[in-house]
Amino acid sequence: MTRRNQAVFSLVFAVLAALLATSCSRSIAVTVIVPKPTAFGAAIVESSGGKQSAQTGSLLPQPVVVQVNDEQGTAVAGALVEFSAAPGVVFDPANALTDSSGQVTTNVSLGGMAGRYQLVASTTDKSHKKIELKIEEIALGYQQALGRHLNDQYCERCHNLESTVERVSNYDNLEVKPHPFTEGDTLNKISDADLTAIISHGGPALGKSALMPAWGNTLSKSDIQALISYIRAISDPPSRSAGPVYAKN
Repeated sequence: MTRRNQAVFSLVFAVLAALLATSCSRSIAVTVIVPKPTAFGAAIVESSGGKQSAQTGSLLPQPVVVQVNDEQGTAVAGALVEFSAAPGVVFDPANALTDSSGQVTTNVSLGGMAGRYQLVASTTDKSHKKIELKIEEIALGYQQALGRHLNDQYCERCHNLESTVERVSNYDNLEVKPHPFTEGDTLNKISDADLTAIISHGGPALGKSALMPAWGNTLSKSDIQALISYIRAISDPPSRSAGPVYAKN
């Protein structure tokens, strides 16, 4: 290649590099289409989907469903509902008109930080005043997600009173009812050390029911720590170690 050709090649390369850098530096404008409401409500309420948990950055197991009602509590079809939250939370869809039952359903992926995420569903009334509903969801870190797996494997059958297709609850068969792990009013008063003793050595270790078996020969110390971390994460009301709350700025 001659010096002249080399110079031309270098010039073309420099121009292409500059164009590429310019195009990459430009922000891409995304047009969000918001449907026009055909009706307005007076209240927005949660139908289902609140207080779920999923690993950070993951889709919640169930969609979030909200409903718009009028002053008499009757469902309103055609009302606009918009969803918002802290950065990192993704809604699908982020807005929609209520259906014939006055409801909007959205799938929610949580952010990448462990803690509690406050979701906001909003609509407007006839005077264009914004009406908001706040819903809380829980993002589990690695240790907490491991604790949830251990809960599903060893604890859920007795500590969750609701039966599912995959798991039949043993709760109603027990004379002394176990505390659900979401029961923060009780479990938040028990220290991590006492929870460790109960899980490791069974209920009698702290004067509790003998129906609580000892798991110390099944679960490792790190397993028990992960299980306790999960219990703290999902407690209601939240424990002191439940993690930060992420809300819309």
